[in-house]
Formats: sequence, C-alpha cells, structure tokens
Amino acid sequence: MGVSRRGASAKAPRSHFESEVSSRIVIGDCVAEMSKLPASSVDVVFADPPYNLQLKGDLKRPDESHVDAVNNDWDKFSSFTAYDDFTRAWLLACRRVMKPSATIWVIGSYHNIFRVGSIMQDLGFWVLNDIVWRKSNPMPNFRGRRFTNAHETMIWAARDENAKGYTFNYEALKAANEDVQARSDWLIPLCTGDERLKGADGKKVHPTQKPEGLLARVLLSSSKPGDLVIDPFNGTGTTGAVAKRLGRSYIGFERDKVYAKAAEERIASIEPLPEATLAPFMTARDAPRVAFSELIERGMIPPGTKLVDSKKKHGALVRADGAIMLGDKVGSIHRMGAVAQGSEACNGWTFWHVETKKGLMLIDDLRAEIRKEMAAAG
Repeated sequence: MGVSRRGASAKAPRSHFESEVSSRIVIGDCVAEMSKLPASSVDVVFADPPYNLQLKGDLKRPDESHVDAVNNDWDKFSSFTAYDDFTRAWLLACRRVMKPSATIWVIGSYHNIFRVGSIMQDLGFWVLNDIVWRKSNPMPNFRGRRFTNAHETMIWAARDENAKGYTFNYEALKAANEDVQARSDWLIPLCTGDERLKGADGKKVHPTQKPEGLLARVLLSSSKPGDLVIDPFNGTGTTGAVAKRLGRSYIGFERDKVYAKAAEERIASIEPLPEATLAPFMTARDAPRVAFSELIERGMIPPGTKLVDSKKKHGALVRADGAIMLGDKVGSIHRMGAVAQGSEACNGWTFWHVETKKGLMLIDDLRAEIRKEMAAAG
C-alpha cells in the first residue's frame, strides 16, 4: 500500500490556502444530505456517531445526585439490528464521497465501537490503526461495580484494501513528539472549562462534546491544508472549528437545529492560523532536487573555493564542472566526503563547509536558500 507519509509534496506546494478554506453546516439527515455531494470528493471523514449506550434509568452518584449522562433520543435505538442498519447506511454514504486516497476516523465506546468496526470491515474499509484516547480526567464509576471508563477508541481506516497515497504526516508527528514515533495511545483531557459550550441556562449544550486537542491531532496526522473534511454527526462543531483553524475546508451534517446554531456561531468565531504555521512538513526526501553545480552556477560557491569539514581536517577544491578534488582524487561532494572519512557513503551536503567572515557555513544552508526561492516561485 502506498502511503504519503510526509503530507503535501514540497515540489508542488500549496499556497494561499487560507482564502480557499470554507466551512458550512448542512441541517438534515446525514445519509440523505451526503448523497448530494459529488462522489470521491472528500479527503477526511471524522465520525462521532451515537454510541447506543443502552442506559436503563438515570445514573446517580453515591450521594444520590444526578449524573448528567447521555439520555437523548438520538442515542436510542430499538435493537442492535436497528443500530447496525443505521451504521451501515451512514458508512456507505461516507464511503461513496471519499476519494480513493481518503481516510475515515470513527470514535466510539465499548457499547458500539466493536459493532462499527465489524461493519466497516464487511463494507470493505481497511483498518489502519485503532487509537486509544486515554482521558486524563475521566468520569468516575459511581456504582463501584466496574472499572472506570477512562478511554474511548478511534478506528482509522482507508477506503479499501488497495488505497494508495493516503496522508499520514509521519515526520511532522515524530518531530512534535521529540523525534520519537507517535504512538496509538493518546492522553488528552475531556472537554472542560471555556471550551465546553453552554447554553443560557449554564448547562452543557451537548453531552458528548469532544476536546479540540483530540481533533487537532486527528487532522494534523491525516490531512493537509486545503483538504475537505466532513463530519456526519456535527454536534457542536468541534471538527469544524479545528478544521477551520488548521486551514482545512469543512462540511458538517446535523439534524438538531440547536446544535447546528451553536456550531455555526462557534466556527464563525474561529480565525485560521497563519499560513506559515500550517505549511506541510518538508523532509529531505520531499524537497526539490538541487545539484551542487547549481551553487556554482549561481556564484554562491565559485570555482576554486576550498571546502572543509567541520574540524578543518580535510580540504577539497571546487572545480568548474561541479566536481570537487581531494588530493589526487576527483568526484562528487558525496563521494569525496566518503573518501575523506574512509567510509562507504557520506552525505556531502552535511559534511562539507565553506569559510565565511562569520565562520564555517554548511553547503546545505546554501542549498536551503535555493529551495526557499523555488518554493516562493511555486
């Protein structure tokens, strides 16, 4: 399976994506409304469907005070069969609008996520990961008859087994994690404080509002600026708010007009982050190729310049043809770097330096200047 591990290619960088970003909420049944979208038009789906909690009566704390749990009609189904039919319908609607390279995230609890996962596999989705959202501040188990439910599970899947080119921003995630691979268990607190939307009565607008930190990690890991993100169960618009802030376009679907209004106001107040902070992470593999001879042609390193290593132990003469000479040997910056060290291979860009008035300067820094010009021109 081909994977775009680095996000958008630096060879064809996106620019001015802020002006292209749009956000809207469609009021109505998600299955019916998604049928109006063009097929293969969506880059990422995030779905937070009803969990079918099957609550029997009110929940109370040991002191008999009421627990504000999910008891809304939208989370009630007559049977597991009815829930499965509902799940199959919205998943099929999502699959139709997903691009071949798109991925889908579905979050759930032990009440529903195993049923959802089974149906996803039956429909042809290809599971890439299951992510455990570990809550740093979970609600206690007041009855003391079970373990505290301290996590939820997210399924991350491609449209099908043969999906190619899906986005996984591996290097960016690793860099943000102190150069350690990002793991599949995420410790993120529940949505609380000012982030929690409340009505005029001071009560929560929505019982299961997800934290923006969770959605930020989802979208930063699996999408690029300018991508179209949809959420079949918009709720109070967490996905839309984060998508707009991160320079992604967004469509949310919501049946409840109260939720939709709260989400619209919330998303409208969001300002996208500066474009420079959202630029796709560029690795050496992604960066446009710049030959050493181009530095010579631009006059950045004239023929006759002496290249040295960081300790000035070795010196090589730059030739007019782009090769360098080390003693009586001639070759590329890489080959001569390897010869200087007595090794099989060498990255000449990070081995050789030029002397300046301010001290030694890596030739890779000069290459970076050319790449910056190329990116601006693109």
